[in-house]
Amino acid sequence: MARLVLLNKPYGVLCQFTDRPAVDDRASAPPSVSSRQRRLQDAADDSVNNAHVPRPTLADFLPIPGVYAAGRLDFDSEGLVVLTDDGAVQARIADPRHKMRKRYVVQVSGLPDTTALARLRSGVTLRDGPARALRIEASEPVGWPRDPPVRHPHPTTWLMLEIDEGRNRQVRRMLAAVGHPVLRLVRTRVGPWQVDGIGPGEFVVTSVHAPVDRRRDRPLAGERLSPLDDATRPRRDGPRPSTRSTPRSRRPGAPSSRTPRPS
Repeated sequence: MARLVLLNKPYGVLCQFTDRPAVDDRASAPPSVSSRQRRLQDAADDSVNNAHVPRPTLADFLPIPGVYAAGRLDFDSEGLVVLTDDGAVQARIADPRHKMRKRYVVQVSGLPDTTALARLRSGVTLRDGPARALRIEASEPVGWPRDPPVRHPHPTTWLMLEIDEGRNRQVRRMLAAVGHPVLRLVRTRVGPWQVDGIGPGEFVVTSVHAPVDRRRDRPLAGERLSPLDDATRPRRDGPRPSTRSTPRSRRPGAPSSRTPRPS
């Protein structure tokens, strides 16, 4: 049984627990670099490090050690982030091979017509390959305002779409490909878990039963994660014992206890 944390990540929060500036690699500069070039590089690095302002991270909202995000959200995106303390569960949720569905509610620029929606359903070509929406339709706005609010001079539209991949900024690139850039993006569902009832910056802790191949310590092929609640319990390994009684075998030559039918 693995621990699962469901967090509603606010806008402008890094989907990691630290905000580290660029790694200082001045000590590893090759000998061919002149002293003047090193001084210039030192000055540039110091300027970047001094100007670095720490940004909010997951650590500002989650006082729970030992959990890791199973699929991230961009700094400028909001919504459901699933975290777990189990590596097999993390892989099952985040690995695109398992095709776990993710649902997004997005505010886009303009008024998409049926042609644009049909293109998203059939698939658009991105720089890293084709991508398509498994489901897309008009949607109501999400139930909380963004801080800062979206300011856009033109009409906007709210859409709901689902995908089973998780490529970098995939939803934003898909909608930009049909001429409707995303102004606000909120992930509302990952697999069976939803953000409903969790306010921005809030989280809930639950558990999950992940069937695991004990020999390789990884989820079994074809198995699904089963959330634990009052109605769902971990499945028992192996076949369930039969409730039917097994008749005792009769010794050879022993008379039968059954009464013969009259002829």
